[in-house]
Amino acid sequence: MAKAFTEDDDALLAELGVDVEVKKAVSRTPREERIIAGFEEIQRFSEEYGRTPEHGEARDIFERLYAVRLDRIRELQECRDLVESLDHQNLLSGSAATQPCDADELDDDALLAELGIEVEAPPITELKHVRSTAEKKAAENIAKREKCEDFETFKPLFEKIQKELDAGLRETRKFELKAEIEPGRFFIVGGQKAYVAEMGETTLTDQGRTDARLRIIFDNGTESNMLMRSLQRALNADGDAGRRITEPSAGPLFSDQTIDGDEASGMIYVLRSKSDHPLVAENRELVHKIGVTNMSVEKRIAGAHLQPTFLMANVDVVATYELYNINRTKLENLIHRIFEPARLDIEIMDRFGRPVVPREWFLVPLYAVNKAVEKIKDGTITDYEYDPGQARLIRRG
Repeated sequence: MAKAFTEDDDALLAELGVDVEVKKAVSRTPREERIIAGFEEIQRFSEEYGRTPEHGEARDIFERLYAVRLDRIRELQECRDLVESLDHQNLLSGSAATQPCDADELDDDALLAELGIEVEAPPITELKHVRSTAEKKAAENIAKREKCEDFETFKPLFEKIQKELDAGLRETRKFELKAEIEPGRFFIVGGQKAYVAEMGETTLTDQGRTDARLRIIFDNGTESNMLMRSLQRALNADGDAGRRITEPSAGPLFSDQTIDGDEASGMIYVLRSKSDHPLVAENRELVHKIGVTNMSVEKRIAGAHLQPTFLMANVDVVATYELYNINRTKLENLIHRIFEPARLDIEIMDRFGRPVVPREWFLVPLYAVNKAVEKIKDGTITDYEYDPGQARLIRRG
């Protein structure tokens, strides 16, 4: 057994130039110890897998929590300073993906909660074996996701949402506010569409924040009764991938009468060509150009015989529909997508002898165009597709 140094030993070592000063043990607060313990968990993950933890639904729940924790440590200067000397893996060299937060504005409990670390911790010597509150809650939420027994009731809603997204009637936007979470709203979380089917009674948390129990239906046929704040955290943890799906932008798109405050957006026009091209001449009553313009149709078709988009020929205007408060580009794309199966395959030489393939001409009867406009008006167009064989709109599926 090694003997302790005596005063004579110390003197001898001092004579030899050996530093005999005993380093003082660093005294840390419980808060600092817990932050360090949380960082060490991330380090152990990095050592085991050879990389930093990453976000994403495909990742293990604990990896995603470690990724969020690492983001917070990177952005909070107090935390960076505390663990920087321990960072032999250069984990702090990356950039944080979450919203910035000033550690000075947080008390001990709030800061540790931001880091996903258990606030009421057991003795310091046991901390490295403790699962954080955030980990427990996240695991609980995952465990509560179960098969949705009445999914057939919700399946048509998801199908309709996808059609409206494809048609441009709905959009996805980055999730921003908890207030956006309401019954009837759709979100994208972890790569899945999520529908808020029900919301329980609103309560207040210990921090004075509102919360409520939700019934969330997912498009893979599962459901969860997670809390509103749990859904909010999941959406925020997904970064830009956490999205909300907007309400349909097209209610009644057209109106015979304007309402105060309505602003004219343009005109759908349907044209018939006077071209002597054999394909056009043989199908004169079926070949139609369908477009959308923000100018008068007369001005739009001026000089048609000089433009390949008009088949280098004059045209007759056979139908127009006035628009109010509508995104013209999206609407035109929607109409062209509906009639894509009947798009006219034709090549025209422009006035310089160069070949051009116009894209807005279709082999469709006028009544089919009228029917499509009616379906756009009542918001049911995404339930239909055009069948060239029957020369009419048919219900999908």
